[in-house]
Amino acid sequence: MAFERKSGPDPDEITRWITATYPETVVATAMGATFFSLDETHWPNFATIVTTDEHDVGNPSNLARPGVFRLNIGVGKATFERLVGSLVEPDYVALDTLLPHPVYAKQRWIAILNPSRRTFDEVVKPLVAEAYERLARPRRATARRCRQLSG
Repeated sequence: MAFERKSGPDPDEITRWITATYPETVVATAMGATFFSLDETHWPNFATIVTTDEHDVGNPSNLARPGVFRLNIGVGKATFERLVGSLVEPDYVALDTLLPHPVYAKQRWIAILNPSRRTFDEVVKPLVAEAYERLARPRRATARRCRQLSG
């Protein structure tokens, strides 16, 4: 099957959007992956972009196809269940489709290969916002407690 790229953001554009929208994001790149976190010393990520299958067991997403990448997003239990929880045999090579992450689904990560512009704007952006908030909310609460204790 030939790969035909739908019009949508590439990994660089997604990275620029995340860092512009969430300026305190810490970005690290290694081994064909880009990791988005809020802390340089502890790496619970809220999203990742991978361009190689080397991080997976087997090649479930077939990221060796030219131009194919996977955006992974850590969401809450309710969102995971609503969007992908009922999928029994996901097609991990499908483009522009929300899927449970091929390795980290048990940790409630979802994945999408090459989201279209519409899917990115209407579906992915709110999911990244949720993932970001899942990490940012406890950090803000901790910072608030520290300020109260110190002053």
